[in-house]
Amino acid sequence: MIQADVSGLSGKDIYHKIADNIATVMKGQTAAIRKLLAAFASGGHVLLEDYPGTGKTTLAKALSLSVDAKFKRIQFTPDLLPSDIVGVSIFDQREGSFRFHEGPIFANIILADEINRASPRTQSALLEAMAESQVSVDGNLRKLQDLFFVIATQNPVESRGTYPLPEAQMDRFAVQFNLGYISPEEEVNILSAQIQGHPIDRIQPCVNLHDIFTLKEQVKRVRVSQELKRYIVDIVNATRTAGGVQLGASPRASIALMKVAQALAMFDGYEFVTPEQIQEIAVPVIAHRLVMDSQAHFAGTTAMNVVEDILKSLTVPA
Repeated sequence: MIQADVSGLSGKDIYHKIADNIATVMKGQTAAIRKLLAAFASGGHVLLEDYPGTGKTTLAKALSLSVDAKFKRIQFTPDLLPSDIVGVSIFDQREGSFRFHEGPIFANIILADEINRASPRTQSALLEAMAESQVSVDGNLRKLQDLFFVIATQNPVESRGTYPLPEAQMDRFAVQFNLGYISPEEEVNILSAQIQGHPIDRIQPCVNLHDIFTLKEQVKRVRVSQELKRYIVDIVNATRTAGGVQLGASPRASIALMKVAQALAMFDGYEFVTPEQIQEIAVPVIAHRLVMDSQAHFAGTTAMNVVEDILKSLTVPA
């Protein structure tokens, strides 16, 4: 089993503490919490795409409130400027020099709410930050926090006044998934829980930054066999020749699939990745990176269908 660090908590323990804390707010969303924390622990970013009212923003806030870290929410709108995200240099008359004022991007956990409502110019301000954990301001590179995690949300049904994310930015998200509607029984529990107020108002931090760095470090120690590395590459490579796919997944998808699978293995208490963890997360890691051709759209073929068919067709390593 995976060993605990000097504080006495193993990565699995830390995961369960955060997951249980979030679950006090997010009823019936165990699978979504698991995906979110797998991306978080593996160093990737998350794109939540779902209908209004399903809990996208609440999930992001519940995670941020569970970790004793700096959290910022950016509400994306058509008039949002890149400087509103990264910050701006303002001239200080008393000192006779420019002083840089950090934007909300200089935080540990970022909620980019309704990201597709901002212009492509503003969306691109996130691109460098998500890819390299740095931003360029006034010709200078400024490093972001050691823990830097973006949760972006978008609404799939309202296209008016939105700007679809370019493929390059979609590729920066390690995982994309939706929450979906919960069962009627869980929805009744939500009504009961909110009679006296929203449960998120009562949530408290259960881990600190040291715990998160421990979690991330232990994820890196999870072993991946050569056979499973090849299995990952075969899955991703198959998207490049699949019917109906105009643009397949890049090597970045292979890296993300391996790292997120490592996180899932650690959550399950394993010291090594199994094929089941790869299969569990393959669709959320790969599907959003594929560009489908117009004929596939008309035929009703989706990127998710493509990845699911690939998983069924490939031989699973023993």
